[in-house]
Amino acid sequence: MSIGASIALEAVSKRFDSGLQALDPIDLELRAGEFVSLVGPSGCGKSTLLRILAGLVAPSTGRCRLAPGAEAARAFVFQEPALLPWRTAERNAQLLMELEGLAPDELQRRAAEALALVGLAGMEKLYPHQLSGGMRMRLSLARALALRPGLLLLDEPLAAVDELSRELLQEELSALWRQAGFTGVLVTHSVHEAVFLSKRVVVMSPRPGRVVEVVEVPFAFPRTPQLRASAEFARLAGEVTAALRRESVPRAAFA
Repeated sequence: MSIGASIALEAVSKRFDSGLQALDPIDLELRAGEFVSLVGPSGCGKSTLLRILAGLVAPSTGRCRLAPGAEAARAFVFQEPALLPWRTAERNAQLLMELEGLAPDELQRRAAEALALVGLAGMEKLYPHQLSGGMRMRLSLARALALRPGLLLLDEPLAAVDELSRELLQEELSALWRQAGFTGVLVTHSVHEAVFLSKRVVVMSPRPGRVVEVVEVPFAFPRTPQLRASAEFARLAGEVTAALRRESVPRAAFA
């Protein structure tokens, strides 16, 4: 089990060399072991913020302060699984660990644990083309989880699957988070997905992105499929949607 990392964004902004201001200064604390979703209009800087958290992009101002020990324990899951077609599921799951220089026996042991965790035990020798879209996404998650990250960053990983598979994968992701203990940050365009998975939903403004509201999600875990049909769930999803509209609609009307 991982130990979730706590992170503080302190006046973090991003201006690219082209002159594009992607993010206005953002202050946000991510608590150890919580699951947070970032929602906002397209182009508002959600993915840029995620990449700053991952250490893939440097902020223009401010800093991203991680708790001690978290620097070597970050993993990123992209929208596309980005698997190597010539590698088996087992070898794909080992890839990031190889880059970290882990010993062969540790590679094999951790890959087996991660594949079992995502429901792919027994499929170690299959190649990506032999897996369904949902299975390929599970394999992408296994590759990240094998690092035992304190911080798992997810950039719309469920966007390309059908609605039923997406709901099932949401439930599996929530169970993985509870079992593995990492701090999770998800970028999504789905308000319902954000509410179902998260303890808090961070609503961002149109570009340059800034945090306009943080909505606490009070539902207990584990969250059941029946929750999605409840009046309380609909009310909270409506609250998040209203926060998005307050920022987006007036600007769009006068664009």
